[in-house]
Amino acid sequence: MASWLGGLGSGLGQSLGQVGGSLSSLTGQISSFTKDILLEGAEEVGDAATELHVSNSRLREIESINAAQKFENERLKKVCSDLEEKHEAAELQIKQLSIEYRNQLQQKEVEISHLKARQNALQEQLQKVQTAAQSAQLGAGVLPPAATSASYVPVVRHSSGFEGDDMDFGDVIWSQQEINRLSNEVSRLESEVDHWKQIALSSKVQGTNDAEQSEICKLQNIIKELKQNLSQEIDEHQHELSVLQDAHRQKLVEISHRHREELSEYEERIEELENQLQQDGVSADAMDGSKISEQKKNAQSLEGGKVEELHVVKDLEDEIRKLNHKLSSAQEENKILLKEQELAKVEKIQIMQEYENLKSDFSMLQSSIAEKDALLKEQEKKLQSKTSLPEDVVRLQQALLEAENELARLSSLSQEGLQKEPTSAQHKNENVLSAYTEDQNSELSQLRQDLERKEHELNESIAEREILIAELEELDKQNQEATQHMITLKEQLSKQHTENDSIIKQLKFDIDLERKKVSELEIEKMETIKELDSQQEKLSQCSYALNDLHISKQQLQDNIKDLQEQLRKAQDCNLRNKKEIGELQQRLKEKEEELSVSLSKLTEKSNQESNYTCQDLILKEREVEIAKLQNDISENKQLNEDLEKSLSALRTENGKLTAAIEELKQELSDAVSEKSKVYLEKDTVVEALKMEKRQLESELNQMEKRLLEQAQKYKQTIEELSNARSMDTTALQLEHERLVKLNQEKDFEIAELKRSIEQMEIDHQETKEMLTTSLGGQKQLTELIKEKEVFIEKFKNQALQVKQELEEYMKVSKKQDVLKQNLEEKDRSLAVMKEENNHLKEEIERLKDQQSRSTHVVEPKTLDIIIELESEVTQLKVIKNNLEEEIEVHKKTIEDQNQTTVQLQQSLQEQRKEIDESKFQCEQMNVTHERLSLEKDEEIKNLQKTIEQIKTQLHKERQIIQTDSSDLFQETKVQTLNGENGNEKHDLSKAEIERLVKGIKEREMEIKLLNEKNVSLSQQIDQLSKDEVGKLTRIIQEKDLEIQALNARVSSASYRQDVLCLQQQLQAYVMEREQVLAVLSEKTRENSQLKTEYRNIMDMVAAKEAALVRLQEENQKLSNRSENSSQDMSRETIQNLSRIIREKDIEIDALSQKCQTLLTVLQTSSTGTDNGSGGVNSNQFEELLQERDKLKQQVKKMEEWKQQVITTVQNMQHESAHLQEELHKLQAQISVESDSNSKLQVDYNVLIQSYEQNEKKLKSFSQELAQVQHSIEQLHNTKDLLLSKLDLITPSVATASTVSQLSGVQCSASELFSDESKLLQKELEQLKKKLQEKDSTIRTLQENNQQLSDSVATASETERKSQEGTESEMRQIKEKHDVLQKSLREKDILIKSKSDQLLSVSENLSNKENENELLKQAVTNLKERNLILEMDIRKLKEENEKIVATCREKETEFQALQETNMQFSMMLKEKEFESHSMKEKALAFEKLLKEKEQGKTGELNQLLNEVKSMQEKAVTFQQERDQVMVALKQKQMESSALQSEIQHLREKEQRLNQELERLRNHLLEMEDSYTREALAAEDREVKLRKKVLILEEKLVSSSTAVENASHRASLQVESLQEQLNLVSKQRDETVLQLTISQDQVKQYALSLANLQMVLEQFQQEEKAMYSAELEKHQKQTAEWKKKAENLEEKVVSLQESLGEANAALDAASRLTEQLDIKEEQIEELKKEGEIRREMLEDVQNKLMNLMNSTEGKVDKLLMRNLFVGHFHTPKNKRPEVLRLMGSILGIKKEELDQLLSEDQRGVTRWVTGWLGGGTGAKSVPSTPLRPTYQNIFNSSFSELFVKFLETESCPSLPPPKLSVHDLKPLGAAGTGKTSSTPSNSQMQDSAVLGMSRRPDTNPFLAPRSAAVPLITPASSSGHLLMKPISDALPTFTPLPVSPDASAGAVLKDLLKQ
Repeated sequence: MASWLGGLGSGLGQSLGQVGGSLSSLTGQISSFTKDILLEGAEEVGDAATELHVSNSRLREIESINAAQKFENERLKKVCSDLEEKHEAAELQIKQLSIEYRNQLQQKEVEISHLKARQNALQEQLQKVQTAAQSAQLGAGVLPPAATSASYVPVVRHSSGFEGDDMDFGDVIWSQQEINRLSNEVSRLESEVDHWKQIALSSKVQGTNDAEQSEICKLQNIIKELKQNLSQEIDEHQHELSVLQDAHRQKLVEISHRHREELSEYEERIEELENQLQQDGVSADAMDGSKISEQKKNAQSLEGGKVEELHVVKDLEDEIRKLNHKLSSAQEENKILLKEQELAKVEKIQIMQEYENLKSDFSMLQSSIAEKDALLKEQEKKLQSKTSLPEDVVRLQQALLEAENELARLSSLSQEGLQKEPTSAQHKNENVLSAYTEDQNSELSQLRQDLERKEHELNESIAEREILIAELEELDKQNQEATQHMITLKEQLSKQHTENDSIIKQLKFDIDLERKKVSELEIEKMETIKELDSQQEKLSQCSYALNDLHISKQQLQDNIKDLQEQLRKAQDCNLRNKKEIGELQQRLKEKEEELSVSLSKLTEKSNQESNYTCQDLILKEREVEIAKLQNDISENKQLNEDLEKSLSALRTENGKLTAAIEELKQELSDAVSEKSKVYLEKDTVVEALKMEKRQLESELNQMEKRLLEQAQKYKQTIEELSNARSMDTTALQLEHERLVKLNQEKDFEIAELKRSIEQMEIDHQETKEMLTTSLGGQKQLTELIKEKEVFIEKFKNQALQVKQELEEYMKVSKKQDVLKQNLEEKDRSLAVMKEENNHLKEEIERLKDQQSRSTHVVEPKTLDIIIELESEVTQLKVIKNNLEEEIEVHKKTIEDQNQTTVQLQQSLQEQRKEIDESKFQCEQMNVTHERLSLEKDEEIKNLQKTIEQIKTQLHKERQIIQTDSSDLFQETKVQTLNGENGNEKHDLSKAEIERLVKGIKEREMEIKLLNEKNVSLSQQIDQLSKDEVGKLTRIIQEKDLEIQALNARVSSASYRQDVLCLQQQLQAYVMEREQVLAVLSEKTRENSQLKTEYRNIMDMVAAKEAALVRLQEENQKLSNRSENSSQDMSRETIQNLSRIIREKDIEIDALSQKCQTLLTVLQTSSTGTDNGSGGVNSNQFEELLQERDKLKQQVKKMEEWKQQVITTVQNMQHESAHLQEELHKLQAQISVESDSNSKLQVDYNVLIQSYEQNEKKLKSFSQELAQVQHSIEQLHNTKDLLLSKLDLITPSVATASTVSQLSGVQCSASELFSDESKLLQKELEQLKKKLQEKDSTIRTLQENNQQLSDSVATASETERKSQEGTESEMRQIKEKHDVLQKSLREKDILIKSKSDQLLSVSENLSNKENENELLKQAVTNLKERNLILEMDIRKLKEENEKIVATCREKETEFQALQETNMQFSMMLKEKEFESHSMKEKALAFEKLLKEKEQGKTGELNQLLNEVKSMQEKAVTFQQERDQVMVALKQKQMESSALQSEIQHLREKEQRLNQELERLRNHLLEMEDSYTREALAAEDREVKLRKKVLILEEKLVSSSTAVENASHRASLQVESLQEQLNLVSKQRDETVLQLTISQDQVKQYALSLANLQMVLEQFQQEEKAMYSAELEKHQKQTAEWKKKAENLEEKVVSLQESLGEANAALDAASRLTEQLDIKEEQIEELKKEGEIRREMLEDVQNKLMNLMNSTEGKVDKLLMRNLFVGHFHTPKNKRPEVLRLMGSILGIKKEELDQLLSEDQRGVTRWVTGWLGGGTGAKSVPSTPLRPTYQNIFNSSFSELFVKFLETESCPSLPPPKLSVHDLKPLGAAGTGKTSSTPSNSQMQDSAVLGMSRRPDTNPFLAPRSAAVPLITPASSSGHLLMKPISDALPTFTPLPVSPDASAGAVLKDLLKQ
């Protein structure tokens, strides 16, 4: 970070240098410019052209200078932007630093809180210690050593966390300086901008040139370039920012990491100290018994120490207060810093705003410069006058002053008149530039001042931060000191804790047992609480649902209100329309009256005058008026119809809304019921809580009683103590007091335990009660939990085994998931099939209904539907059974998998057993090897003993034996023979010996390695022991230091009393040291034992390695049983090798014996001269010959063995080849099995695909069926339409004909009746009037008819064609219909066959699935086999690798054998050499013997000596040769090592050369850079001198800042002093509290002693209590169990009853499944039933009331329709209609007859007068319409009402069958109003139920029409609503209605009547 900031600083420095350089160059340019102007002023130019030329050149120069200045400006702006970005970066850094410091502060606060908590804990411990000290004044007490307090001095490492912070702060200060400088530059630029603005304002003159345009273009280009540069720089700065942030994050992470490490170190240190404390406490306890007398003294010293501890505690509290105070002050400072940061942010924003303003000003400036240039050119043209200028100008300053004077002079001249030279303009320019430079300087100075100010602020903030850091460090130190104090206190406390532990442990054991019981009960309690919580959650959910329902209800209500408003509006409109219609009707009547009057006049006139023409005209006018009126009426009618439509729509909406409201009400009722349940549950919980509360209150009373009893006991104990104190002897008194105190402590503990036991009992009782309240299902749960715990314990043991099997389980689980998915898919498909079946059945039923309608016969379909439902049920049952079978199969597979897992576990266990057995075998082998080695050692010892015996015999025989020459000759022969035999043996058994020797050497190498390991281990053990000794010595030294510290303390006057205690402690430490030394000695012994054990272990390891090799061979046995023979062979080879070794040993012994015998013979020959010795020698020779023969036989055996070994090796090779072949075979088998596996999978996939295809086919069939049904429906519709069209066409034709006939008849009648008598005139007049009216209507109708006739003619033609077409189509349709019916039947048959096929397919599928599952099982088995085979293959591969390795080892062994062969050849040579020497010896011996005969004994000895010396030389030669060979090998190794080193050195040389070249290049580059830097340094010197002046100014400002800071510091000091005073007050308060707490502690100690006395009595009482309570509890549990069993029996019985109920209610079986379990729900259902009954009764009452109320009322629409119908009916049948109306209105029959029997005028006149020919308004002709042929729009109310009733009687969504009457078996009281025979509606409901059953609907929410008939239905079950109406019509003839007839038929019959 610091390096990066340094780089940044250097970059900034360079940029500043550039700025400085640019400024210097600017000043130079200005000075040169002024010089040029002053010098050129002297020149005189005569001509105007030359003047213009000069002025133009000057202008160009000015432009170039201007361009240069612009460039400078741009560069300066760039620099400014750079510096601003850097300033932002610095601000970011400062922010992050502040965040870091805040985080650190928070961490420190957390640490302080931890320390406070620790301090509190220590204070509590101190209090306990003080109590213990008071109790143990006469007991055991030792001054605790200040363990490791002196040794450990905590190192403050906080500085390490902030190493780079100084650098960071330096960078920050420097960046702040840069910011200040930049701000100065900004202010300067602003002043420049203002200056240029002024110039622009002063010199704005019109006119432009081509040059200006070119300049504008240039400026635009420059602006573009600037924009590009800006974007690039922004990108760069963003990159830099990201780098900065990354660096800062890294730094933060490092700091936090360090801090954590420090914390962890501190914590570890604290833990170590605590551990040491505990250890010291334990060690101190061991010494307690022997030092009671010393501890009595120490107790006295403890009291003195207590005062000191109090002081220490006070000090600690003072320090804590100080720390708190400092923390608060630090927080305040932090807040101040934050405020400053915010201010800095504000300043930054301001700077940014200024920068933006500058940019805008710059753009303005550019435009103003262009204008200024134009103005200058104009001024040059205008100026003509000449003026002389001063010539002598040397210095820049004088020139500037003169220029100013000239400016003033020029301004005065311009006032007088415009007579100046063009040079004056140049002067002006110069003035402008000088002013510009002055402005720049002033701005720079301002910016510098701002920079200084900001630097000052930054320095202050930095100083404050540093103060904060210092304070933090001080706080840390104080914390550490406090922790040290606390540690010392802990050490004192820990020792006095251990005294009480032994007593408490015994009591705790008893408590733990009871706690376990309580914990179990608590677990149960927790479970009940969880259940409660879940129920509460349900309640909350219910409440949420209720709220939602309320909201939705409100919304619906709002909607209803809106609709009601709309209805009102519509009704208002209707009323208005009705009023308008009424007015129109009145007008019509008036007009009709006028018409009638005029007509009467006209007729009279027509009779008088036959002026028909004028009448015709009048009539036409009237007809036009009537037509207009009719049009108006038709429009009004249309309006009315529209309104009626809107009304009907509104009504339908209303109906929907009402339905929605009813649903809401139902939901509300559900919610209310749920709420009631929840409230009941809550009430139960509350009652249980109340019970608990009562129990607690009773327990509290008991506790109070007990407390009173305890108080009395305490008083008694106090009296006893007072009695005890009055004892005579002091010693007895002391002992008694001690015992009493101990008793008190015990009593106290006993009391506490009793309390805990009582609490336990209370908890026990509570939990028991809670258990009783909880359901019986929890017992099962507890049992399950126990079982699971057992299982968990088992599985914990099997955890290691399961790790390997987990993978297999995962595979199996994946398979299971696949199976589950398949199952789910099948379930889905089943559900889809079911739905499709239901749809198909519904469609079939619809078709049947349509067929039934077409035949117009009402058939009872219930039986068919029931049969179909039963078939469906059977199908569903079959499907269900199949599914159950599948589930069982799955369960079986799971069980199989579990079995496989168990088998795997068993196999694992078996493998482990085998491994253990193999290990055991290895150990046995090791034992046998050890035995063999021991036997060999014994044999060697025996041989040595025999050699010694032979030697002694030889010495004895020397004196006896005397040999002959012949004997000697024989001996020499024997010797030569022996030599030859030896050579033969050597030749034959070279290879065997070499092998043996090599094996021996390898063993020796292993032994050496083991020895080396032993040595290293022993060294490590020694080091460990040394380390332990060092640690112990360190501990001793630390203790010595502590003792010294204590001595130093003792030197003070106050501690003289403690000197004795310290001396005693010293003695104790001496004892401890002795103990430590004893421990050390024990450790050393243990070390030695460990070494011996280690050696033994190493031997064991070697043996185990050998055993491992054997195990590998045994593994080969297991993998391939064919290898048994080869392994036997290997065993035989091992045995042969051991035999050979033994034989060789025997041979060596034999040879050595021979040598010794020869020596003895030589020695004896000199002494003895008897002839008897010859026999002995001959015997010996015979023995030697026999031995030779034996040796030859052995050699032959060896050769045979060698051949055997070779054959075995060849066999082994053959067997390895066989193994490889078997491996290949196994791989082939595996591949075959994998192929079969894949085939099986493919077959399975094919089966699945075929199943899916079948499903698709079924779906397509169902779709086709649906299409067929749809087409049939369409055909029916077309048929109906055609029939209706035919019916419509025939009556229209009939009407037309009748109208024409009537018109003709009436015309003729009018002409005939005119001549008849006056009697009939009145009738004629009436008829005429009517005729005229009819004529008027007929004319209009004729006009319409003409139009219609045209249209009818065309229509009739088209219709004829269409009829012909339709007839043909009808025929085709009929044919199609027949075909379709046939196809339908076929389809039905097909469907049945398909369903049969489906059943068979489903059965096949189930079989296939079973087969599939079997196959899956087989697959799983195969996979398992595969896995096993793979495992075997892996093992075989491993074994192969091992074999390869062994082959390599054998090759290495072969090479080693070759080397050993060489060695043996060398050995052979040596042996030959030895044989030669032996021969020479033999010759020498012969010579000696010969000489002996002659009597030369002295020479023999010499020869022997020579022989010995020669032998020694030979041995030395051999040794030297061996050494040379070894040295040669070493030299070869060294040479190879040297070669490798040489290669390394060469590579190093190359690298070094490359580095040299690189360094040379680097040096050259460095030299170049140094030269550049030297030049730059010179430039910097100049700049630095300038900076020194600036810094001096800054010094003055900083001195003022220092004064301010000192003032602030003094204020802070005052505040700190105030805080100190507060802290001291707090300390005093704490001291008081401490004293109070000590008093309390004393009181507690006394009460403890009393309580311990009482405890013993309580224990005895409690034991009896416990036994009694236990018995009670057991009895209670037995009772509860009985109750539970009874309840379970009840539950079972209830379930049986519910099952019966389910059988009764097949439709609601799914709904009632939830109601089977709990009795509470049944009770709720009863309540709901009662509520429903009440509701039903209310509804029935309301309906009855309604019926009663509506009996007398007449519907307006009905009356209107009847009234209109009266006019539509022919005149013959009108009285019948009137009678019907009368009967509806309740007029008696007699009155009606009277009214009708009177003149028709009585009624008709009134009617005609009232209506006034209103019938003419109807467009329908007067012929009576049959009800079947009426249009839907013209149909009467009665028919609509009938249709409505029909639709209402058969609901679209039938509700479930469950009614109130069916609830009787559930315990509901019967209504007593059940119908004797079920109504038709019920039958229909029951029929419909089978089709679509909804499982979610509640039986109690069924609509009333379905559930219960409102009135008890009669046997003739017509519609209920019709019965009161039929009763209310007395005039109707009674109809015999069949019970199965529908309501519609009844109504139709009524209408016909």
